[in-house]
Amino acid sequence: MSKDLEKRILSDEENSTLTDKKELKFSEKELHKYLSYYLYNYHFIYSKTIFHQNSNKKNFAQWIHPDLVGVYFPITDWENEVIDIAKDVGSLGIKLFSYELKIELNFGNLRESFFQAVSNSSWAHEGYLVVSNYDRDEEFSEEYKRLSNSFGIGLIHLDIDDPDSSRIIFQAKTKDFIDIDTVNKIAKINPDFKKFLKRVKTDFTSREIRKEEYDKIEMIENLENKKSLEKTNHP
Repeated sequence: MSKDLEKRILSDEENSTLTDKKELKFSEKELHKYLSYYLYNYHFIYSKTIFHQNSNKKNFAQWIHPDLVGVYFPITDWENEVIDIAKDVGSLGIKLFSYELKIELNFGNLRESFFQAVSNSSWAHEGYLVVSNYDRDEEFSEEYKRLSNSFGIGLIHLDIDDPDSSRIIFQAKTKDFIDIDTVNKIAKINPDFKKFLKRVKTDFTSREIRKEEYDKIEMIENLENKKSLEKTNHP
């Protein structure tokens, strides 16, 4: 790591508390609807919020399970006969995703945010850190790329001003298998996650996705109205 980069990181860490004290336009919770919209409309992923406060080990919840999880079903792409064969050979084609949301990401909070995502999202086929604002500096990009290459966590930018412009900045590494031990651990401590797993199994088995059982997908007009309301409340 260069001396200039070290200075940049230290400077951002010292000033990170100033950013925390600013009145932010959105809370992390409010970002969920933007992520659900993006995932469903652009990646055909059904998402579900995992509430930390429902965990029976609240002190460690933020490091154990993510903010939001998602599932991609191959049901709409595969013929029924193919689904039956997939069940028989144990290759269901279902992909599970894990997401850690942050409002801002810069050198000041990169280490903690990234490794929190590593801790609670590495169990999935793909894990992502999702942010509404991030440092566009080239050095920051290179540092995130280095971390992503080493640990496999991708980066998604949620564009609050234009939700349809949200995009993947760094693609996560795709794993062939999920970490069953970690999945079991999360299911034991959080009822939301356990319910999500049951829902995925039921929907795949029945070949009918119950969209209402996942997070609501807002219409773009509602997201834009929300954006306008927030700007009015926070001039």
